[in-house]
Order: sequence, then C-alpha cells, then structure tokens
Amino acid sequence: MNSSFRSQQWKMLLVTMLCYLFFYTGRHNFGWAAKGMASALNVPYSFIGWISFAMLLGYAIGQFINGNLADRVSARFMIVTGAYLSVLTNIAISYSNSITVILILWAFNGYFQSMAWAPGSKLISNWWSKAELGKAFGFYTMAAGFSSAVTYLLSIILLQQGMEWRMLFRLPVLLLLVAATIFLIFAKDTPSQAGFTLDNEHASQNVVQEGWWSRYRTVLSHRHFLFTALALGFESMARYGLIFWVPVHYLGKTWKENPSNLWVTFLLPVGMAFGALSFGLLSDTFFKGNRIHAIRFGMAVSAVISLLVFITPTDSLVLGGFLMLSVGFFVYGPQSCFWALSPEMLGQTYTGTGVGLMNMCAYVFAALGEPLFGYIIDKTGNTSTIFIFIAGICFLSVVMISLAKRAWANSVQRVV
Repeated sequence: MNSSFRSQQWKMLLVTMLCYLFFYTGRHNFGWAAKGMASALNVPYSFIGWISFAMLLGYAIGQFINGNLADRVSARFMIVTGAYLSVLTNIAISYSNSITVILILWAFNGYFQSMAWAPGSKLISNWWSKAELGKAFGFYTMAAGFSSAVTYLLSIILLQQGMEWRMLFRLPVLLLLVAATIFLIFAKDTPSQAGFTLDNEHASQNVVQEGWWSRYRTVLSHRHFLFTALALGFESMARYGLIFWVPVHYLGKTWKENPSNLWVTFLLPVGMAFGALSFGLLSDTFFKGNRIHAIRFGMAVSAVISLLVFITPTDSLVLGGFLMLSVGFFVYGPQSCFWALSPEMLGQTYTGTGVGLMNMCAYVFAALGEPLFGYIIDKTGNTSTIFIFIAGICFLSVVMISLAKRAWANSVQRVV
C-alpha cells in the first residue's frame, strides 16, 4: 500500500474520531442534568424519561433519513451541519424555563445529532478495505465510547463545582464546536478528493442510480440484516438504560455527602470505549471475522454483569467500579461489530443506508426504553430495579443475533 495513502487513510479516521469524540457532549449530558431539571421544574422522572424518549426518537427518525443521504451527499457537510445545530440547540435549552419547550428542542437535537454517525461510517468505509473494517470501526466506535467518558467527566466536574444543571448544556458543547470546525477543515469524503485513484478495495464511489425508496427496499429484503438490526435495537436499549440512568442511580438523595461516589460512574463510559476498540480488533483476530459470535458473547456477559450490579450497593466503590467498567466494556463493545456487519451484509454501495436503518432501529428501541425505566423507578422507588430489566434486554439481543446468524447461513446456502 502506498505510504502516502496509508497516512491519509489514518488521518481521515483520526479526524472523524476527533469530531465524534465530542459529539456526546450534546446529548449524554442530559442524564446528569435530569435530577436538577426534575427538581427545578417540578416534574416526575417519568416525564424526564419522555424528554429523553423525544430526543432518541428524533435521532431514530434522523437515522432513517440521514443514512440514505450519506450515500448521496457529502458526509463532511452533514457531520459539521449536525454538530453546529446541536450546539445551538443545547445552548437554547439552557435558557429555557418551560419543560414543554425543552422537550421539543431536545427532540430536534436528536435529529441534529443523527447527522454524524452514518455519514462518518460512510466516510470510513470509503477509505478502508473490508479486511480492516473491524479495526477501523473499532477505533471509530471507541471514539464514541470516549465521547461518553468526556461528557461524564465534564459533568461530574461541573456538578462538584456547584454549578446548576443549565451549565451542563452550555459549557461541554463548546468542545464539539471546536472539534467540528477542525473536521470541516481537514476531512475528505473520498480518496479521490485527496488526489488518490479509487479502486474497488478502498472506496466505492459509484454514482447511485436507484431511487430513494428502492434503496430501502433492497436493504430491508435481507432477513439476516433485519434480525441484526433488532439485535442492535436491544443492545442500544440496554446501553442507553445504563448511560442515562446510572448517573441517576448514583446521584441518589445524598450524593453530596459522598461526592467521590460519582467517579464510579465515570468507569462506565471508559469501559465502553475500551470495549469498542477491543471487540473491533477481536472480531478480526480471535473471532476470525465472525462478528456475530463476538456480539453474542458480549451481550451474554452483559446480562450476567447487569444482575451483579443490581445486588451491589452504591457505597461499594471498588466492586461497583469494577462492575461499571465491565458492564460498559461488554454492553458497548459489540457495537463496533454491528457497524462492520452493514457493509459485509449489504456491500459498500448500501453502507450508509444500512447503517442508518440499523441506527434508526437502535434508537427507536432506546427511546422506548427511557420512559419505561423512568416509570419503573417512580413505581418502585428503587433505581437498582432497572438493572434486572437491562439484563433481560441483553438476553433478547443474544436471541436476535442468533436468529440473524441462522438466516444469513440459509441465504448463503440458497445462493450456492
């Protein structure tokens, strides 16, 4: 491989990772603001769950639209536009005193946030060959995991400095503004834009002649892809159940008496970040490219660890920290395998559409889970109860990905 191309290949991956490293400052901040918002605006957790639902549903709708767009227009343009609009929306929320206005703005923010992942996946698949997609998507997904860690870190620091919940919507997103601007300057959608000759291995830039709905019909005609999307949906429901409600679980009623307990939660996104990288590499090496086996293993272990979190008290810092690190590692790690499955199942021509539909399914499921978790907490008065449900959700992901494996094997046999 030409050393100059290799250098640019890594540059495009790294600049995309840098941008996405700060994307979650515009949406994973909500879990940390939820307690203060609920208290200040006098709303129950069930309604807070509906606000989170609105954002996730907006994200899901955006994935349905933007995944297809990513196969047609500039990924660079879409990512930067989404970032800038998300920054503006977060700042607007920080000045709002109406819970209804916040719900509406947060729903729009979900759509703006959706303008990054599928386009970024398309850009990466344009630059990286199939043999290295697991590694590339592992790094990309790791950036998303560390984005949660960055958001958790900033939120914990701001809360410990005595700042109110509104500042969580104002300050962290400034980093996204800077990162998106850097991405705008340096990113290139395809190797040809950087002066390299395209070939079938490193990029697919064929002009798309199919109509909008025809592309969706083609992607949805694959049963194994549909089961994979459902498996990702349950994985995402479990992931967001942890991301959003773990801060609420550890904040509790007396967190200010032991503020160091909050640092246990920081290990959750750290585990997610390392899980994403590790599973991406392991799927290429240890699992020998069998990404379905890697996903099934990760979700099964996640179910067991979630049950252990349920029985572990929040004041058990060492054990709690280990479990947060572990559940984050295994529940999020499989995501890098899911994204690599899209071009493998559908081909590079449909990568953006496939990733968009998968992510739409992921966030519809995640959205449905949020008000459910809020209702459970309101009814039981015990935040730890949600971990039982998360364990069951992880198990359902195992079932769906197993069905995908069977359907994929059958489709291959019919072709042969």
